[in-house]
Amino acid sequence: EMDGFESNDGVILIAATNRPDVLDPALLRPGRFDRRVVVSKPDVQGRRRILEVHVKKTPIAQDVDLDRIARGTPGFSGADLENLVNEAALVAARKNKNKLSMDDFEFAKDKVMMGSERKSMVISEEDKRVTAYHEAGHTLVGKTLVGTDPIHKVTIIPRGMALGLTQVLPEKESLSLSKNKAINMIAFLFGGRAAEELVFKDFTTGAGSDIERATEIARRMVCEWGMSEKLGPLAYEKREGPVFLGMQSNNQRDYSEAKAQEIDAEVYKLISNGYESALKILRDNIDTLHRLANALLEKETIDGPEVELIFQGGTTADIDRAREVREAQLAKDMATLPKAEAARGGGGGTDPIGNSGPVTA
Repeated sequence: EMDGFESNDGVILIAATNRPDVLDPALLRPGRFDRRVVVSKPDVQGRRRILEVHVKKTPIAQDVDLDRIARGTPGFSGADLENLVNEAALVAARKNKNKLSMDDFEFAKDKVMMGSERKSMVISEEDKRVTAYHEAGHTLVGKTLVGTDPIHKVTIIPRGMALGLTQVLPEKESLSLSKNKAINMIAFLFGGRAAEELVFKDFTTGAGSDIERATEIARRMVCEWGMSEKLGPLAYEKREGPVFLGMQSNNQRDYSEAKAQEIDAEVYKLISNGYESALKILRDNIDTLHRLANALLEKETIDGPEVELIFQGGTTADIDRAREVREAQLAKDMATLPKAEAARGGGGGTDPIGNSGPVTA
């Protein structure tokens, strides 16, 4: 069909695909498609502008900060952001609210990213206590290490398959990962397991996904990113491509058994160093660990500013006062909102808290 068209026919042929890597090479010969445009996921500015489109006909409260929502949704497509706004609207409708507040967007974002809350799930007090210390361990390590993303929210309410979650909010969009941050991420992922060992002298299966992610980071540091001092900047494994239609991606291995043992030793060294780093941080700040865990047991969910309160020596009473002040300010803002602005929905203020990406269970 394409070869049959003459240049004076005035026909423009447009095609789109999510998998350019599986197309027939004959289809991509020179002269077939003259322009190839790669449409990637939107960056933080793109997400902000997409959100503006989707909230145009949705009444939003004055406390809604679209910049913060955009920063907290890395990897979201336009359809994902539309779904986020729809979920927030459903949450607000269930509460008989005439405007979407920031709490509605936060609830919707957590549901989309982490799954629905399972408040009806029966959990024993001992399991709840273990989960609280596990998440407090992640939080404490992540908050202490320099260069890690700020803690955004910590909860021990089960979501999806996880009994608890610690969510971080990147301050800016990152296109690459430094060696130092990768090492800190391994320690952060082991914060929960280290806290269990320190407090209960035992382990649970709750750290399974953390261990898997930490091991993947360590192996990629050694085999793909050239971040091993001993093995140097060499690529020992090559990924064959993404999983498609049930086909698993395989790693090409072009090294000897002796080199494989060296790689395993380097991966183990990164993992063990990260684990020891997490243990040391928790031992040095054991009182803060206990305060964080107790706050989670009492409140179930605490956000970034409340975590900061605990770090500064605050108690759950201070968290209660901070929440009362915040709710009073929101009610005051809503009461003083001009009628014209209330009819079209308020804008968004700024928030000093940073921006979410990784979530660890």
